[in-house]
Amino acid sequence: MTERPLALITGASRGIGLAIATELASTHHLLLGGRDAERLAALAQDFPSAAPFAADLRDAIETERAISGIDKLDVLIHSAGILKMGTVAELSAEDWRESFEVNVFAVAGLTRLLLPALRAVRGQVVTINSGSGYSSGAGSAIYSGTKFALRAFTDALRQEERGNGVRVCSIHPGRVATDMQQELHDWEGKEYKSEAWIQPDQVAKAVRLAVDTTAESAVESLNIRPSGMV
Repeated sequence: MTERPLALITGASRGIGLAIATELASTHHLLLGGRDAERLAALAQDFPSAAPFAADLRDAIETERAISGIDKLDVLIHSAGILKMGTVAELSAEDWRESFEVNVFAVAGLTRLLLPALRAVRGQVVTINSGSGYSSGAGSAIYSGTKFALRAFTDALRQEERGNGVRVCSIHPGRVATDMQQELHDWEGKEYKSEAWIQPDQVAKAVRLAVDTTAESAVESLNIRPSGMV
């Protein structure tokens, strides 16, 4: 640990999470969240001040063990998530269960456990939501459902924690050029051109905006959309 402010980023090994880690590396000590301890330890070597935070957040006991010793936390960033697409007629109960466990229940569980550490320094919670947190369509019942639920969670948490000094930001990117976007295009049967979509570093800059706000102000919700100009 250093005297830098402490930021825990879930899903830090790739995509948006990795871009956020790169953006905050110059100012924060990073806890890089994920399930592969060896990969995270290797990744931590690439940053000025970082350490792995290896845990399967679906496992309550494992999560409690991982957070042991964190008594002060300046920023908690939820970037981990999974994508499942399909019609209601074809999706299984396990599909629903896994998506909500990763995209919602794990977020709620980790946040609850870390609230004392966040309150101790009047920290911030930032969730990487989605444009799908506002609207749904054919084939996106599960993914949008988890993102609607995540928005409800952050809206409630924001109101509950105002008196404790914890700020809550919900960031809603449109389509971002990540592995998940490739996955979505494959499901849609469309050609994927990464340059046409929001780049992960632009989402990271939005996180930076929220993180850098001083105590009298807060970025509570922020939407980012592809411009359609590329």
